[in-house]
Amino acid sequence: MKRIYILSIMLLASVSILFAGNPDRQGEAGAYELLMNPWAKSAGLHTMNTASISGVEAMRLNPAGVSRVTGTEIALSHTAYLVGTDVSLNAAGFAQRVGKSGAFGISIMSVDVGDLPITTTAQPEGNGSTFSPNFTNIGISYGHTFENKVSVGVTLRGVTESTRDLQATGFAVDAGVQYVSGDADEFKFGISLRNVGSPMTFRGEGLAVQTDFDNVSNTFFARGETFELPSVLNIGASYDFILDEKHTITAIGNFTANSFSNDYLGAGIEYTMMNIFQLRAAYRYTVNNPADTGVENPVYTGLAGGVSVLVPLNKNSDAKLAVDYAYRASDPFDGSHSFALKLRF
Repeated sequence: MKRIYILSIMLLASVSILFAGNPDRQGEAGAYELLMNPWAKSAGLHTMNTASISGVEAMRLNPAGVSRVTGTEIALSHTAYLVGTDVSLNAAGFAQRVGKSGAFGISIMSVDVGDLPITTTAQPEGNGSTFSPNFTNIGISYGHTFENKVSVGVTLRGVTESTRDLQATGFAVDAGVQYVSGDADEFKFGISLRNVGSPMTFRGEGLAVQTDFDNVSNTFFARGETFELPSVLNIGASYDFILDEKHTITAIGNFTANSFSNDYLGAGIEYTMMNIFQLRAAYRYTVNNPADTGVENPVYTGLAGGVSVLVPLNKNSDAKLAVDYAYRASDPFDGSHSFALKLRF
């Protein structure tokens, strides 16, 4: 009864948010790095495994999955983002089982855009100097499983965007739920609501403007425009087709509602052999017609795929080293390549 009650609350809250969007505000949010996924395993499924994601990667999509970690998990990841832009994503995470039903985790992600030339109105081609913007967010997560069927989780995340003379900070909350059913927990359902938090505004010396009036020099500060975080709702399901003890095929489906861009729908499939090799692929497309909304398709509509190899470290324990790779096709640019290492023990 408790499981049904929790699921009902989450579903009703999600549906109310789903129909509360304002299409006139599409494209007006900031801090879009919160929608970037640096983790290779979930990236190979277009970040659509809302129902089945677990461990460190769950902190990026559905924090309820954090509680599915069985012991300790440490992860590192690097993504060559939209090859041709010289942008990269770097992430690290740690998840730890606590007691019989809980788990906590911490994760950090940064976006590296390289060194950019400093331009001014007097020197529009650059003055010979460069600067490097900083985009960083740190999250702390906790998940709890009730009777091994319903998991709930929450992530508290701090967001920072800055240059040497400008900075904006914000705070976001992610919440999610997962439900599993079946003799072998083969059916999974998940909902997550992400990036709900405080508006952000840039402040700093970079907003100082100097003017001369009546031969008197004056300096004043321009007011930075406030922007919202890109809230997003995910609803997904998956089913494991257990062929035998060594082979499993998992089918997933997912719907994503974006507050400030088009919504999209997608499906994927993952093959697992002996829990040491995984192969996955997914396809995602835009639900809204760009001609009707006036908003172009996101760069990540289309195909994604990936592979994982899990290497046992000790015959007498479940310790494993996982190596993940993912490729996501994009338009424009030449897609994104993600690599990750995970240590589980």
